[in-house]
Amino acid sequence: MFKINDYVVYGGNGVCKVLGIGTPSINGADKERQYYRLKPIYENGSIIYTPVDNEKVVMRRIISKEEAKALINNITSMEVLYFEDDKMRQEKYKEVMHTYDCMELIKIIKTSYLRKEERLAEGKRNTATDDKYLKMAEECLYGEFAIALDMPKDQVKDFIIQTVENMGS
Repeated sequence: MFKINDYVVYGGNGVCKVLGIGTPSINGADKERQYYRLKPIYENGSIIYTPVDNEKVVMRRIISKEEAKALINNITSMEVLYFEDDKMRQEKYKEVMHTYDCMELIKIIKTSYLRKEERLAEGKRNTATDDKYLKMAEECLYGEFAIALDMPKDQVKDFIIQTVENMGS
């Protein structure tokens, strides 16, 4: 069970702060159940109520600062995802996006960047699928890393790139 002021990843809403735990006085709420009251960090004005025992939506504690740094330090050794065709790639990307697992999100980002470079070198444009899932994966990952690393979300990408580049020197 999460505590008030914990940061959690709540499905497609991304990082949320637990504001309260209890039975809300809103229409449709089961008076016999406890609910988390969540505030999405990157959506102003939104409040989410979800049952404490909800198993339909992924809800987990955000990673720690140490875990975020370890993931960044291992980016160069992480495997790139290979697929026989675009349909298989889209299915895998969609599957990963529903797990909200940081390592898997990094693999999508890494794979998409490398594919984009390859395609541009061949004079081709990036695929809409790669662009779509790259943006979604970055949004999820950078939002969580921003809280874990205690930095503004718009600085996370540059921090990761700089860290990885410095490892190579």
